[in-house]
Amino acid sequence: MVPSQRSKLLRYARRNSVVSRADLSRLGIHPETANRLTREGALSRIAPGQYRLLGGNITEHHGLALAAAAVPKGVVCLISALRFHDVGTQRAHHVWIALDRKQRKPVVEYPPLQIVRFSGDALTAGIEEHSIEGQQVRVYTLAKTIADCFKYRNKIGLDVALEALIDGWRSRRVLMSDLDSYARICRVHNVMMPYLETLVA
Repeated sequence: MVPSQRSKLLRYARRNSVVSRADLSRLGIHPETANRLTREGALSRIAPGQYRLLGGNITEHHGLALAAAAVPKGVVCLISALRFHDVGTQRAHHVWIALDRKQRKPVVEYPPLQIVRFSGDALTAGIEEHSIEGQQVRVYTLAKTIADCFKYRNKIGLDVALEALIDGWRSRRVLMSDLDSYARICRVHNVMMPYLETLVA
């Protein structure tokens, strides 16, 4: 028996945190099927052309999954990456996303995004892929995130960068060689060096 568009959509929504217009088109599902399931209360519309299963498996990193679905070329960075790695005490009110300087700014209703522009190795180095609620999410490693925090210290605060560095080092979750390498890539080696020397003194 060929599955109905309704059952196909619900099955897909159970495996993925977000269903987009592109997903509907790829699966051969008419958009009205998603609208009907939304009216019936099976799906929730979270943004134009984006749906999720009501009562689905929602994790503490739900916003990251939604952001990755909306901006697949972005990389979770800075405060949001610190929260993902469970380092520091900062809370992210937006999802911080790194994008190439040449990429157009995405229009996303939800979750709220804080876009920062990276280029070259600073954009491409230190990316990990994690599965969150069935969605592949790209996140910078902790060592890369710490270097980024120093690079953007005027935007997020030097205290945030220092807390991340100290917390990451004391919990033995970063290597000095990695911190040194990413500090050079992010061009903050001279800024970070006094703090790195203090850690190993």
